[in-house]
Amino acid sequence: MKLVLAVIQDADATALVRVLSQNAFEVTKLASTGGFLREGNTTLMIGVDDTRLDELKRHVQRTCRTRTRLVAPSVPMGEQNEGLVGDPVEVPVGGAVMFVMGVQEFIKV
Repeated sequence: MKLVLAVIQDADATALVRVLSQNAFEVTKLASTGGFLREGNTTLMIGVDDTRLDELKRHVQRTCRTRTRLVAPSVPMGEQNEGLVGDPVEVPVGGAVMFVMGVQEFIKV
């Protein structure tokens, strides 16, 4: 048995939860914030049998896509008054980060 923590972009959360539910995965959804853009994301807690781990990974990979976004570069505090304005930079966002952990015991009451 494994516990998978999947950190995904909010834009992919509804679709992924639907796909996982349709395929008999039990999912707990947690709101979270993080990443260098400090945007909202979603963390899913998913208990999965070892035999279905690869299937779970495929669903996440197919549903959570990487996108690009234009972001204004940050100016260090000491340089704010120098009058330089940087052009927006295109950065990749989205996709998924998955943490897979072994579960010693699983109890459902």
